[in-house]
Amino acid sequence: MENKTVEQNKTVASTGPRPQNRRPRKFQQKEKEFEERVVTINRVTKVVKGGRRFRFAALVVVGDKKGRVGFGTGKANEVPDAIRKAVENATENLFTIPIVNEGTIPHRVVGVYGAGRIVMRPASEGTGVIAGSAVRDVLELAGITDILTKSLGSRTPINMVRATVEGLLSLKTVEEVAKLRGLKVHEVR
Repeated sequence: MENKTVEQNKTVASTGPRPQNRRPRKFQQKEKEFEERVVTINRVTKVVKGGRRFRFAALVVVGDKKGRVGFGTGKANEVPDAIRKAVENATENLFTIPIVNEGTIPHRVVGVYGAGRIVMRPASEGTGVIAGSAVRDVLELAGITDILTKSLGSRTPINMVRATVEGLLSLKTVEEVAKLRGLKVHEVR
């Protein structure tokens, strides 16, 4: 009788193919919605009785290259923690910008934050992103492919990023301008 139960168990265990992915993997990589770039990492030193205490401040820009972009800052005792906090902050502070003519901005704009000024002008197709490093990160992650920029005043990365964001937030499409003026779109142009 024992032999019979063992044989039955064998046949039950070997029936059919084994189901794939029975248990979800713990470290399965999900598709990231946003691309992230670390603009700068700053080491901050606090002098205390026992010596120096180091902390890190990270500035990160996130975007989907389809018109949504945001930036954030994070501070922590270790660099990876500071970057993680900055990414979380950036994803909470996302905004949408208008992109026209396959990858440029609708009109000339000057973004001002503190002593930093960023002049942004629309460019013809094929020009590329002509910008400094911090400004370039914001524009590329926003999905802008053709633009001319000039940085005036402050060169601090955080001020440059904030001035760029201020400029991008002040952009208006032709439809928005027509609505504000109470005109039709073809009358604005």
